[in-house]
Amino acid sequence: VQLVESGGGLVQAGGSLRLSCATSGFTFDDYAIGWFHQAPGKKREWVACASASGRNVMPLYAASVKGRFYASRDSAKNTAYLRMNSLKPEDTGVYYCATDVRGFCYAESWRDTNYDQWGQGTQVTVSS
Repeated sequence: VQLVESGGGLVQAGGSLRLSCATSGFTFDDYAIGWFHQAPGKKREWVACASASGRNVMPLYAASVKGRFYASRDSAKNTAYLRMNSLKPEDTGVYYCATDVRGFCYAESWRDTNYDQWGQGTQVTVSS
């Protein structure tokens, strides 16, 4: 099982980035994909969750990013995406994707213990 995040970088406040989470080694369409953010010196926090294709469950978002971030996935490419708009300096940190074998996002999707496989993370820096 492998998850590889990419797409991070340095962006000015108000800008946008799209993170990718390329996966392999498991059946992509069976798993929900969660996104987490770890700001410098802080614990990792949940950002978003995209359910497996066919589950007919809308993505879920943390209140801090709702309306700015959008989670999606491409089954043909076994890749999940996190589109981040209107970025703020407080969005700075490392972003991780992770798998949830349940396959769907729900009220407890914010718990990192629900996720079993993790990527190595990609750094996002938002300058003011």
